[in-house]
Amino acid sequence: MRPLKILIALQYYVPHRTGLTLHVQRIAEALTQRGHHVTVITARFKPELRRHEIVNGVRVVRLWSPIHISRGMIMPTYLWSALSLALANDVISIHSPMLETHVFALIARLLKKGLVITHHGDLILPEGWLNRFVMWVTFHLYTLAASVADHIIAYSKDYATNSYYIAPFRAKTQVIYPPIVVKTPDAKRAKMLRKEWLAGTPGTARLIGYAGRFVEEKRPDVLIHALSTIHASFPGSKIVLAGEYDVSYEGFFQRHRALVERYKDSLIFLGLLTDEQEVANFYAACDVLALPSDTECFALVQVEAMRCGTPVVATNIPGAREVVRVTGMGELAPPRNSEALGKAIVRVCENRAKYIKPLAQIDSIFNFSQTVDRYERLLLDAAHIPARVNGKAA
Repeated sequence: MRPLKILIALQYYVPHRTGLTLHVQRIAEALTQRGHHVTVITARFKPELRRHEIVNGVRVVRLWSPIHISRGMIMPTYLWSALSLALANDVISIHSPMLETHVFALIARLLKKGLVITHHGDLILPEGWLNRFVMWVTFHLYTLAASVADHIIAYSKDYATNSYYIAPFRAKTQVIYPPIVVKTPDAKRAKMLRKEWLAGTPGTARLIGYAGRFVEEKRPDVLIHALSTIHASFPGSKIVLAGEYDVSYEGFFQRHRALVERYKDSLIFLGLLTDEQEVANFYAACDVLALPSDTECFALVQVEAMRCGTPVVATNIPGAREVVRVTGMGELAPPRNSEALGKAIVRVCENRAKYIKPLAQIDSIFNFSQTVDRYERLLLDAAHIPARVNGKAA
């Protein structure tokens, strides 16, 4: 089997840090380590970023992006750059939702290149006519690309079954769990963090972790409102929030300033954690991780927390409920229901040992090597190159 030349397209890449960018970075670097040649085409979302560089073996091409529309960016040179890069590669891997999906539909058809789409979740934006227009356009451009694609990858069968993006293309959709890695927590450091965060609280206090942006779809406001229910059973408990909180394109944090001020003594904002060891220590320091999202394709943070020994409470919505369902390491609560969320967190805190599962059990379900194997096979198939089986070409 000769090495593949893979072109990966997405809006944001490192140093931007979300579940989506981590997903793509891990797959890209793992494929590079297996001898494939990987190029990423993405937006130059900060002027100080280099236009061309090699990041952990992956070639990154960042394009000028002077216009921002909600989360998306308009890149005037995209068509020409994508076409020239596609000519030099065997297969194209794109990550939806993104505005440029139609570009790769046209390129794949014109150049007869293989096309694989990883769908990271139906685009859901806050209210407003501009956001509704962006959602409408993005969906219809995605359907054009999906009709051309060789394969579509979904995070879970649960999400694929309920996704209006995937619904017309289920026959070509395959489920691959995301690539999830997290460092082993430093038990001593996690203990120090607990002592610091719980300073001055009664012995009943618990730490509830939240990992993600402070944006509407993630609904951290629902979790904050749940504190009244949590405090009834565990006085002094605090929420520790890891992630960007004053996100410029939404203003959700600003709209909830009064709520944050009301519960300020019970909230700890860490900001975005970029050190992987500190991320692991954060999970290990918490008694439970809460995922109060309205919409969620999967949320890698759930598995990361479980690998660090921390159970999860997630909303019972397509995609988000997958991890708790298949591991049993947590509880589910209905969305937008602070009281129910608080009660689920209390149940976990009251009998935490019951929910904790062995690391080997979590690894048997969410296995990094198996995820990369399946990605590699689909990319090879789309490029019409036989996969390697037991050291030999199939």
